[in-house]
Amino acid sequence: MVVPELRVWRAARPRLARLGRAARPRLARAARVVRLTRVPRTWQYTAGAATAGLALAAAVVTAAGPWDSSGQRTAERERAAALGRTGGTDHGDGSVTADTPRPAPSAATVLAGVGGTAGTAPTGPALADVLDPLLDVSALGTRRSAAVVDVASGRRVYGRDAGDTLTPASTTKIATAVAALSALGADHRLTTRAALEPDTRELVLVGGGDPTLTARPDAGGWASLRTLADDTAAALRKRGLTKVTLSYDTALYAGPELHPIGVNENLAPVTALMTDEARTDASTSGPAPRAADPAAATARAFADLLKSHGVTATAPGPSKATRRAQTLATVSSPPLSALVERMLTHSDNDIAEALARQTALGTGGRADFAGGAAAIAAQLKKLGLPVAGAAFHDGSGLDRTDRLSADLLTSLLTKAADPASPDLRPALTGLPVAGFTGTLSGRYADGAAGLVRAKTGTLTGVNTLAGTVVDRDGRLLAFAFLTDGTTDPSAAQSALDRTATALSTCGCQ
Repeated sequence: MVVPELRVWRAARPRLARLGRAARPRLARAARVVRLTRVPRTWQYTAGAATAGLALAAAVVTAAGPWDSSGQRTAERERAAALGRTGGTDHGDGSVTADTPRPAPSAATVLAGVGGTAGTAPTGPALADVLDPLLDVSALGTRRSAAVVDVASGRRVYGRDAGDTLTPASTTKIATAVAALSALGADHRLTTRAALEPDTRELVLVGGGDPTLTARPDAGGWASLRTLADDTAAALRKRGLTKVTLSYDTALYAGPELHPIGVNENLAPVTALMTDEARTDASTSGPAPRAADPAAATARAFADLLKSHGVTATAPGPSKATRRAQTLATVSSPPLSALVERMLTHSDNDIAEALARQTALGTGGRADFAGGAAAIAAQLKKLGLPVAGAAFHDGSGLDRTDRLSADLLTSLLTKAADPASPDLRPALTGLPVAGFTGTLSGRYADGAAGLVRAKTGTLTGVNTLAGTVVDRDGRLLAFAFLTDGTTDPSAAQSALDRTATALSTCGCQ
């Protein structure tokens, strides 16, 4: 018998010539499709995904349309806009210009599967036959919490200690995303401004909590410190001012700036004013050396930019803008939907901690680590999600005392797929695509590339994975696998990938 994936591949093959160069290497691997029996055993599910799963991914990509130079599928953006969905790939009217930051590349399977009921949902016993042996391997440590939910119906179709709470690591960011989007809305923006005190001629650079503010020459659509300096200098010249006393205001956030993990290349001190996430190298994601005082470094860079316009500023120091301060210029971040997608795609800890504080501010809380964590928990409870036993201590998941369950993670993903909650959709569309984007770009090269999209989580002894997958029958499933007590992170990661891959090739009726 020829499996359905092979028939899909054959139907899609004539359109391969129109695929962009970026997709061809992965699609070429799909040509090695083999014949499988209709009822494979557990090991055959994972082995078969290297061919059948990738073939189906190729067909999905082909149907979605060509890739552009950035990897963003234009057809998906247009489809999202045509459906009138906000957030995710459609930030407003769906238009994309050279000055607009591109959202995370969203798999067509997510946009197609959110409202669909294609095929038949898998059954619990059949799923258990496939997943239990994969979750029982020693590489996954001593404790597990696992759940699989059929997104269309919202019904849990598989659970294994699903209500137990374990250390979630970076899968915490899914909770942060949903909380921030529900509290603030997908169109919310973070604004940095320059304000002039009328009596003292003190120029105050006021932080708005935007960690994506950049001082680089090519802002790429993100808020630019250079633009702010250009506009500020022009406003000062109109007032006949060429010399100012410069200060900076970080009062928006409260409490300690340093995360409980201490100085760490995975996270800058959390402050309301920074540029390029306080990175002192040319990186844009991942671990990097950070400035010890991001606000002061940003103010010094701002002074240098003003000087290039003929405005001399004193050495900057901390201050607080008064209510009488006159705003001279502002720059705003992209919408929250784009920030959420960037956070999830690249597992960006700096954005995560900023969004936790912004959630606190948006709900009347204190903008510090404790306040942000409390605000996240309160928002999820307000949404009716199963938060019993959950514990939040930050927004990034770097804190080992965080606790989440597989039930909560799959509920978050299912809520983000709810047609009644379009503002939450970026919590799905920002998830890395297996084999293509973000933290999954180097994984699933020989597995369910393009079919799995998920948030990864890794701390010493902890490996987690939560996201969505389209199974062999076309059903969109939300899954979460949390493990504790792992000793080999590479082996644990591979075991989790095999488990998610098995879902993609499983009809499991």
